[in-house]
Amino acid sequence: MKYLVFLFALARPVAADTVVAARTLPAQTLIMAEDVILRDHNVPGSVEDPSQIIGMEAKVALYAGRPIRPRDVGYPAVVERNQIITLHYETSGLMISTEGRALGRAGPGDVIRVMNLSSRSTVPALIGADGAGYVSR
Repeated sequence: MKYLVFLFALARPVAADTVVAARTLPAQTLIMAEDVILRDHNVPGSVEDPSQIIGMEAKVALYAGRPIRPRDVGYPAVVERNQIITLHYETSGLMISTEGRALGRAGPGDVIRVMNLSSRSTVPALIGADGAGYVSR
């Protein structure tokens, strides 16, 4: 019984910090160290380490004093809407490249719609760090 009481005494919530916006940041703003602060309360699902989001871009408006969630930020955009990008399609050792028009703004790892300028068809493309779109079927 003594051990059970001892275990309950140890089983308390662990205090964790939450990263909040120091000021209101509009969408598409690059997050700098002075834009975030740590609060000593735990908000489930929020970012706990500022180094995880410094250098990232706000995908939505971040309001001062509110917790920042991982889905609220992303890699800075390498492709802007209406930008002409290279589309790559590769299968079984065959690679086809053409030009396409980005129909959205995206960072590396995002999937956006791209219009193939040759055929005028729209395809989903994974944007790479080089700014090219990679299409798979």
